[in-house]
Amino acid sequence: MKNSLESRLGIFVVLVIVAAAVLIEMLGGPEHFMRGHHVTAQFNNVQDLKVGDRVKMAGVEVGRVEKIELAGEKAKVTLKLKRNAQVKTDSIATVKYTGLMGQYFVSVDFGTPDAPLAAEGADLQTKEQPDLSVIMSKIDDVATGVQNLTKSFSGLKLDEFLGPFIDFMKDNRAPLTSTISNINNVSLQVSQGRGTVGKLIYDETLYNSALGAVTNLQATLADAQGTMNHARDIVDQINAGQGTIGKLVKDPTLYNETTATMQNAHQILEKVNQGNGTIGKLVNDQEFYKNAKLSLQKLDKATEGLEDQGPLSVLGIAVNSLL
Repeated sequence: MKNSLESRLGIFVVLVIVAAAVLIEMLGGPEHFMRGHHVTAQFNNVQDLKVGDRVKMAGVEVGRVEKIELAGEKAKVTLKLKRNAQVKTDSIATVKYTGLMGQYFVSVDFGTPDAPLAAEGADLQTKEQPDLSVIMSKIDDVATGVQNLTKSFSGLKLDEFLGPFIDFMKDNRAPLTSTISNINNVSLQVSQGRGTVGKLIYDETLYNSALGAVTNLQATLADAQGTMNHARDIVDQINAGQGTIGKLVKDPTLYNETTATMQNAHQILEKVNQGNGTIGKLVNDQEFYKNAKLSLQKLDKATEGLEDQGPLSVLGIAVNSLL
């Protein structure tokens, strides 16, 4: 009876230990009984995350998932963190997995250094990760496409596929050989600096000439730029009314005086055309024209008479006219 009682007591103790272990595991492990604080995070999809999964920062475990529930159209995850977990108010939580067949966990980043620590019940920001099932579905679609592509070539023989190309190579062996030989000769001449292309590549004189031409072109462009800047400065001065041309363009007084002068000249020309004034009479009076013509004719005759007389006679006539 003693051995039977001890056996039963031992079995009972083992069952109690197993039940306690199962209960602790169901509640989220030993961390459920540890002191700490809670924060929450809401996700569109928690994928295959379960209660008891780890919460990590930089790969270091800082807590466990204590509760997962629906909150409207979101999945609300309650995280129990250890007392020394430095989770900030702007830390971001993300559901991640350790591999294609690994376990899911919640990754929390450090946030900014100046941000305060998250208090009890704080709601963290979240970031969604691609769903593993969606990725596997896309991989399966790619594999199916590759398989269909290989099937499309499976009915063709390699000889049938490459036959026309092989026949072309056989029929044009001599021309292709000659072409390849010519290409080798041309490349050899170029590498030796012969021919136009070779000289362009290897001749330093041509290089120096081209460099000098480019340098001169740059200098010319710089001079042209300076000329344009100088012309721009002159235009700016004209627009500002500076200098002779600027004053001619911008000074209203000069414009008004020029306009008045033109009007006066127009009035004078009108008077001359109408025969008014001395110049008008000189231009338009026919009698004055006839008298002037007659005087010129008499002067012409007098000069002809003087040509026939000697210098003394002319001097005598001039003296008599004065007396």
